[in-house]
Parts: sequence; structure tokens; C-alpha cells
Amino acid sequence: MSDPAVRVDTTSQVPPYEQIRAQLAALIVTGRLTEGERLPTVRQLATDLGLAPGTVARAYRELEAAELIRTRRGAGTRVAALPSEPHPHNVDQLTTLARDFTSAARALGAATEDILTAVREALDPGPASSSATVGGGAGAPRRPTSAQVAGARNRPD
Repeated sequence: MSDPAVRVDTTSQVPPYEQIRAQLAALIVTGRLTEGERLPTVRQLATDLGLAPGTVARAYRELEAAELIRTRRGAGTRVAALPSEPHPHNVDQLTTLARDFTSAARALGAATEDILTAVREALDPGPASSSATVGGGAGAPRRPTSAQVAGARNRPD
């Protein structure tokens, strides 16, 4: 399996920190990022995505609040053990993400059945690589950027 990627699409109405948070949460909950796996530093991920470090730091803070990651001085930021009880999802956030995805898919010319097929395949925990689109931000629209989020696991502690 290739390392999961986080992508930034600055044309999306969803703020970058929220999209990073949602992508990483999905990678963790689906098991594509496993317990103890090291995430890039805030500074490294921000640099890779062309974002301000505060944007990535906010996403990491929200993931820590949701108990999906933990950061310890000297050990870096790592995926936490999944909670034993399912975490309730935010229906409004889910609706927004679904609308963003559907709009982007329609802009590509995808038909309803193609969109549904893509969602079903994304939900399948098979060996497909994981990536998602992140966006928002001020200024002129930029080309989507991406960063590997699991590559740090091979670095020495």
C-alpha cells in the first residue's frame, strides 16, 4: 500500500484545517493509518501543502481533542488507539463534505451512478490508496497540492 496522501484544494468552501482534520480522521478510523504510526510534524505538513503552520496545528489540535492522535515532546505526533465506543459523527459536516464531493464530481462530468460507485469503492477497505481533497483559503485559487502523511513512520524517533 502506498502512503496515504492529504490534498489541498483551495477552491473548496471547506476551510483547510477542517479538510485536513476530516481526511486524517477518515484515514485513522478506516485503519489506513494505524495506532502508533507517526504523522509528519506540523511544520513539515504545512510546508508540503503550502499552508501556514497554524492551519495544520489547528487540525492536529482538533484530532487530539477527538482522541485520534497524541503528541508528545520527543516522540512526535502519533495515531492514538481507536476509542472502544464509536464516536458520533457531525451530520452537518458530513452533509457539507458530501456536497463538496458531489459538486467536484459533477464538475468532472461524472454521472450519478459513477459518483455512487466512487463512494462505494472509497468505503471498501481494500488495498486502494487513500487520498482526499482539502481546500479553502484566501487569495487566488491554486492548484490542489498533496502531502504524504505516513512517510514519517520510517524516520528514527
